Amino acid sequence: MENVRFAFLAPLGGLGATYDDHLKLIRKRVVDFLLVLIELFSLGVTAEALRANIVQNQRFRSNGGRLTQNIT
Repeated sequence: MENVRFAFLAPLGGLGATYDDHLKLIRKRVVDFLLVLIELFSLGVTAEALRANIVQNQRFRSNGGRLTQNIT
């Protein structure tokens, strides 16, 4: 019969590793949250620029396509 060795390892490498893993998960969540905020802000800026472009096009078309500005 062959010699068989069993090794009992602590789950996730012991308490130090679990604490490190916990910190990594927290950092990941914070970074993900910040990335979502940046993306939402970027979408808001893009939507505002599109609205301004639509308004500008409507003014141009309502003026008969002339590039004149009404001075009041």
